[in-house]
Amino acid sequence: MAEWVHGKVTRIEYWTDGLFSLTLHAPIDHFSAGQFAKLALEIDGERIQRAYSYVNAPSDPNLEFYLVTVPEGKLSPRLSQLQPGAEVMITKEAAGFFVLEEVPDCDTLWMLATGTAIGPYLSILQAGKDLERFNNLVLVHAARFANDLSYLPLMQQLQQRYNGKLRIQTVVSREEVAGSLTGRVPALIENGQLEAAVGLPLNAETSHVMLCGNPQMVRDTQQTLKEHHQMRKHLRRKPGHITSEHYW
Repeated sequence: MAEWVHGKVTRIEYWTDGLFSLTLHAPIDHFSAGQFAKLALEIDGERIQRAYSYVNAPSDPNLEFYLVTVPEGKLSPRLSQLQPGAEVMITKEAAGFFVLEEVPDCDTLWMLATGTAIGPYLSILQAGKDLERFNNLVLVHAARFANDLSYLPLMQQLQQRYNGKLRIQTVVSREEVAGSLTGRVPALIENGQLEAAVGLPLNAETSHVMLCGNPQMVRDTQQTLKEHHQMRKHLRRKPGHITSEHYW
C-alpha cells in the first residue's frame, strides 16, 4: 500500500485554458529523475488519485507537476482550482522505470514527448546526472499549438546550460510556426524531417529513443522506428533502442 503524506500548494501557474503547473512542498522520499508520484484529493468522501511525473530535479524541494485539465475529469479540474496554501495528498515514494538507469549507453539520446509528458525529461535534464555517457542529447516537444509549448523558455535555458550538447526541437500539429516542425512525430521521423531539422542521424547504430506521451504517438512512433530504422524495444534481458512510457 502506498504511503500518503500531505503537501501544501506553494504556486500554481496557468499556461493556457487547459494547461497548468502545480508546485508543492511535501515530506516525500528521494526520487529518481523521470519518476512519478500520485496526487489525490478527498472528494465526496472518496480519495481520487492520478499519477503525474515530477518536472523538478530531485534536489529541488519545489515539487512541480505539469497537468492538463480534463473537463470531465474527477481530479484535474479540482487541482486547477487550488490556491497557494491548499493541501493535496501525495505518495511519499515515487514510482516508475522511465529513468536513465534503464537506458543503455549510446552516442545520441533522443527524448521525444507530447503534451505534458515533457515533464520527465525536464526533471532529467535539470538534474544533469548520468548524462556524460551520451555525446548528444535531443529534446523534442510536440504539441497541438505553439501556446501549448509551456516550457519552451526552460528548454532554451537548458540548451544554453549544456553548451551545444543539447539540441531542442518543437513540433506543432495544428498550425505552422516559425522554428517548429509541423505535423505528427511518427510522420516527421518517417519522412526524415526530424533528423534534418536536428542535424543528427536517428538509427540503431548511434541512437536510443525515449518516448513519452500520448499512447497513440508512442505506438505509432515505435512502429515507424521498427519499420524504417530497424530499432526495437529495449528490455533488460534483451537490449534494444526504444524506451517508452504511455502517459495515461
